[in-house]
Amino acid sequence: MCLSIPSKVVEIDENNMATVDTMGVRRQVTLDLIDEKVEVGEYVLIHVGFAMGKISKEDAEESLKIYEEIVQMMDIGEIDHDEGTMGRRHGSD
Repeated sequence: MCLSIPSKVVEIDENNMATVDTMGVRRQVTLDLIDEKVEVGEYVLIHVGFAMGKISKEDAEESLKIYEEIVQMMDIGEIDHDEGTMGRRHGSD
């Protein structure tokens, strides 16, 4: 399973490459797989360097708030870092 964190588009160049901000980390992704026009300030969901679709600002902000809460809970030890494995151990299915 892959979870995509909403990423805010901060710049789009002439080659349809976007610089996105994902919780403070900036990276470049291509917008070529999205059928609709993407504007600076909008949010996209990305997977391995490709923007796969747009997400509303409201949904993006709600998701980001939840991710921040999870990070805070991990930082203070309320959630163990291994809990993300959903009970599976390395090397087993």
